[in-house]
Amino acid sequence: MRAVESRPQLVTDLSTYPTLTEHVARAFAPGRVNLIGEHTDYNDGLALPFAVTAGVTVTATRMDGAVVEAVAHDLGERHRFALGESGRVAGWPAFVRGAYAELAALGHPPPAARVEISSDLPRGAGLASSAALEIALCLALLGLAGAEPPALVELARLGQRIEHRWVGAQTGLLDQLASLSGRAGHAVLIDIRSLELEPLPLDLGEHRLVTVPTGEPRELAASGYNRRREECVEAAHRMGVESLRDALIQDLHMLPDVLARRAHHVISENGRVLGAATALRRRDFDRLGRLLDLSHASLRDDFEVSTPAVERTVGALKQGGALGARLLGGGFGGHVLALLPPRVVAPAGATTVLPGPGARRLT
Repeated sequence: MRAVESRPQLVTDLSTYPTLTEHVARAFAPGRVNLIGEHTDYNDGLALPFAVTAGVTVTATRMDGAVVEAVAHDLGERHRFALGESGRVAGWPAFVRGAYAELAALGHPPPAARVEISSDLPRGAGLASSAALEIALCLALLGLAGAEPPALVELARLGQRIEHRWVGAQTGLLDQLASLSGRAGHAVLIDIRSLELEPLPLDLGEHRLVTVPTGEPRELAASGYNRRREECVEAAHRMGVESLRDALIQDLHMLPDVLARRAHHVISENGRVLGAATALRRRDFDRLGRLLDLSHASLRDDFEVSTPAVERTVGALKQGGALGARLLGGGFGGHVLALLPPRVVAPAGATTVLPGPGARRLT
């Protein structure tokens, strides 16, 4: 979740807010680690993520009246707004307002409620805390409205609309699909163009995947993320293809240098995703590590989304024995993902990440 930019209001006693009924709906949505395949989703490409065990829990309790009381427990902040209020806000309240508005547009207007949010995902880490928040909100509020959730892809698109229209980050569908399609012990190979989802066992044996903070949080809407998407659209247009999924390496000469490098990353990253899927099937962890390194080099040099803090973290992990390491998520800070072989000690602050189940209602 993103912190509110204005001065936070500390949460005090919430028991004073009256409830109309005991109707409560709870939902959980996990974050995700994208093993490989960055900035490919909005280019109709391929990705290989997995849902993690940490995520966002939303508890929605019906209240009398026409006011929504939203509380972010991990931030110690709250936000109030009237049902139907259309004003734009910054930070995590934008997700709550967006969920109410988009669900109402679908014909499932949620009632007035106290919406409590808790999360054990680090913010700005590249672990898709925003998508987890969107999906958990939609599932809980649909439950409170007495409506069944739409099919997986439609629910993912609902979360994406919240991100686009209310938060201002022009993300693809990777994060939402990964949160919804999670399966314990598995990654999922996602073809964004066809929306085919193929579960792949993520059996690493004694190897481990860890995430390591760089000390530099990120904000997609405030970073160069949207600009990178615009550059990819322009590159595809100049090459005469619908998206960079259809672009060919040999045609990059048609583009100016910056656009050629952006397109080169997307084309080569799609190939690395397929290579990583094959490496997993063969349990070729040395090959998987090399692909992570190649992905990072491309994100750094072709897509230019790395930072000095990210580079220091990647370098330290490689010197410490990691088979491969790369920036995680859209870049511009956040966490680094590394594949550690047996007997290599993880650095201080590292978190081992394991694939877990997908988003679900709890009550």
